Amino acid sequence: AAVREILLAIGEDPDREGLRRTPHRIAEAYAELFAGLREDPKQHLRATFDEGHKEMVVLRDIPFASLCEHHLLPFTGIAHVGYIPRGRIVGLSKLARLVEGYARRPQVQERLTSEVADALMEALQPDGCGVVIEAVHTCMTIRGIEKPGATMVTSAMRGGFRGRPATRAEFMSIVRGGPQ
Repeated sequence: AAVREILLAIGEDPDREGLRRTPHRIAEAYAELFAGLREDPKQHLRATFDEGHKEMVVLRDIPFASLCEHHLLPFTGIAHVGYIPRGRIVGLSKLARLVEGYARRPQVQERLTSEVADALMEALQPDGCGVVIEAVHTCMTIRGIEKPGATMVTSAMRGGFRGRPATRAEFMSIVRGGPQ
């Protein structure tokens, strides 16, 4: 009913052939796009493995899509997630699922970045973690200021990634794809 009202408000005929099923399609799309509201993304970090590993682990270039909570327009990009375990590790797919769980809700990139970092710290209790997210926001590229090509970058550093400049520098070098 809400989508039908929007179509009427913009001067469209919601009963014309091309728009008849649009409200249903949008409802299905929003259920998928906001699936993260129905889960606790930290659940993906529950299964850990004792490997005795205490060196940096980084999963780079995790693609994601989210919707800006201010305009409900997409922002898409990549996330880079790293942590230094205290012996226990988590499967790499779980890091991608963590990003996806927080991205699939009305979001702002700054909060998304912090939520991923805070969840890692809480669930894994690592020595530290870092999250860098790079994204393009259609709320800025196709409307308003209309600046296509502008990329927003946010970071969140916790524990040793915040307190030790060398650790932060190593993580950022890996994120940039430089020599390790």
